[in-house]
Amino acid sequence: MPSSKLDLHGKTWAEALTEFRDFYNTAARSHPRGGVQLEVVHGYGSTGQGGRLQTSLRNYLERQSNLGLLSYRTGEAVDGNPGHTLITTLKPLPAAGDDLADNIWEFCARPQSHSKVLNRFRRHGDPQVQQALRTLQGQKRLKPVTVGKEKGYEAV
Repeated sequence: MPSSKLDLHGKTWAEALTEFRDFYNTAARSHPRGGVQLEVVHGYGSTGQGGRLQTSLRNYLERQSNLGLLSYRTGEAVDGNPGHTLITTLKPLPAAGDDLADNIWEFCARPQSHSKVLNRFRRHGDPQVQQALRTLQGQKRLKPVTVGKEKGYEAV
């Protein structure tokens, strides 16, 4: 493997996730027993409070860690630098098909009405969005809430 470091500066979250998943899976498949150490540089956000890449990546890593696919340590815990995260491969990550559910889950970090969720992800098609919502509720990652007078969802 040519490099164990990936720099995500300047990427959107969608671009960063695709690039990270490819980078990680290349390492994981080249060492099927796991244990490859990777460093992802994402920056710490212009506010110093954690930018979109840092927050989204670490949320994603937490979910994958809970599934036993990887382990990770924040830069703050290792060397005081919040602009990077260190990851250890265990197993390959799932394919991009799970992105819709992850994107809905992130969108619902603040309560969102059912119609807003459908509208935001309409390009995926209503049946796929409805299925992703059912899956997320089944995984207990989304809880039903009331938003105004409409039913909605909030990420757990």
